Amino acid sequence: MSKTSNLPVSPTYPPAHSRGKRRAAAAAGAAMVVAALLATGVTAGQAGAATTGAARGDGATAGARPAVLTAPARAQLLRDADTAKAATAKALGLGAKEKLVVKDVVKDADGTVHTRYERTYDGLPVLGGDLVVHASPGGAVKGVTKAVRTTIAVPSTTAEVTPASAARTAVKRAQADDARHATADGAPRKVIWAAGGKPVLAYETVVGGLQKDGTPNELHVITDATTGAKLYEYQGIETGSGTSQYSGTVELGTAKDGSGYTLTDADRGGHRTTDLKGAESGEGAAFADDDDTWGTGKADDPQTAAVDAHYGAALTWDYYKNVHGRDGIAGDGKGAYSRVHYGHGYVNAFWDDSCFCMTYGDGQDDKAPLTSIDVAAHEMTHGVTSATAGLEYSGESGGLNEATSDIFAAAVEFNAKNASDPGDYLVGEKIDINGDGTPLRYMDKPSKDGGSADNWSDGVGDLDVHYSSGVANHFFYLLSEGSGAKEVGGVTYDSPTADGSKVEGIGRDKAEKIWFKALTTYFTSTTDYHAAREATLKAASDLYGADSAEYKGVNSAWAGVNVTA
Repeated sequence: MSKTSNLPVSPTYPPAHSRGKRRAAAAAGAAMVVAALLATGVTAGQAGAATTGAARGDGATAGARPAVLTAPARAQLLRDADTAKAATAKALGLGAKEKLVVKDVVKDADGTVHTRYERTYDGLPVLGGDLVVHASPGGAVKGVTKAVRTTIAVPSTTAEVTPASAARTAVKRAQADDARHATADGAPRKVIWAAGGKPVLAYETVVGGLQKDGTPNELHVITDATTGAKLYEYQGIETGSGTSQYSGTVELGTAKDGSGYTLTDADRGGHRTTDLKGAESGEGAAFADDDDTWGTGKADDPQTAAVDAHYGAALTWDYYKNVHGRDGIAGDGKGAYSRVHYGHGYVNAFWDDSCFCMTYGDGQDDKAPLTSIDVAAHEMTHGVTSATAGLEYSGESGGLNEATSDIFAAAVEFNAKNASDPGDYLVGEKIDINGDGTPLRYMDKPSKDGGSADNWSDGVGDLDVHYSSGVANHFFYLLSEGSGAKEVGGVTYDSPTADGSKVEGIGRDKAEKIWFKALTTYFTSTTDYHAAREATLKAASDLYGADSAEYKGVNSAWAGVNVTA
């Protein structure tokens, strides 16, 4: 049984008969998909707009908005797609050795279905082989968005380099980044690396240990299985610092347990919050309380950080469900969990796919837990990105991954309407990690932090993902609010443009809906900034029309950060 608890909080811290019918329906659906694909000759990147449905109050086409799917309905769509996957692969013109693996599905209110697939070749995972098939309510395929357009084929799947050699190369890379206790987590797996262009037989090694700041290490290193050369690397642990602590009385979803209560939110997929007690591994211990009144608002009470993390997770769950129709991080109605009190003096927070959890440090001297509203939203959004587009956490796609978390962190913060922590376009403005009262990141002019990029350039993908994210953060601000000087919620901003043009904002509510639709239906693992521009234009066209002010606003905002056709 779950209940809501009021607690005083003061500032702290950043997939018989009825089954036979379903099988028959799925088979019929598969045949329809095949026929449609063969008739339309789908190519990479073609994705038409859904324009049916009545207009909503904000001008959006109602039919293009994401539908709220129950867990059984979503599971049935996934089963139908799985039943049809061989026919779909054939219709797409994939080779005999290629197979599709269903990952995710999004259904629009008008019945349009966007099915996301991973791909294998001769039984090996294809990294960069993901694609999204867009089908109309009647089953006709309107288009396919692919991470890469390359035909997947390699001369041989027999490696010349040994797995042990690949592992040694990967560990050396981690050690070069000052990782501690760097060791390979199991044997390297053989893959096809397609994200770099020409498909190559490769190994993927995951290196564990700790990063130099104490964050768990999950470095994925891709090495050529013929030459041994490193092809790519990315960090699997997605980190981020957020904004302020919040105060006042907040409601928490808790559960009765014996004579007391635990921080378990049955109304939000069973999301729970646990106590690591300074450890750097494990699930953590359950928080328990006799009277269901939690925390003192001070960092020296272990419950306070748990209150912040639990509350932030609830706000984020509610935002995605109420605004975008997504029921939980993976869209399956299942909750993740939050771990607080990680390590000692750890000034960060992170999302980890392997545990499907968020983890928070207690900050400098264990006095400032990084457990505010937008930190929770930032980390949970990494989970949403992983479950949908799967943006690789490196290069331009990594910047887009980080920016997506910043964008929805701001959206959740605004949506929360917490008087003590009002929404803003600043990241970490009350943490004071810099020691001078300045925020970590600025969305209106990212370069004000001394490292982030305001605009796109050829080398932006070489920056750390927290700095290359500046391009998308700046785009989102321009799209929401426009360029120039203004005050929003008591905060003064002054946003320039790369070309000196004036950008008129379309409003944050519309901007976040466009970004969410692009993320869940048109972004792929290898999306870069120019592909993101095309994806958001498609999303704007779907929602508001190709001649709309919103579509034109997206185009102008991208031009404002130097991302053009």
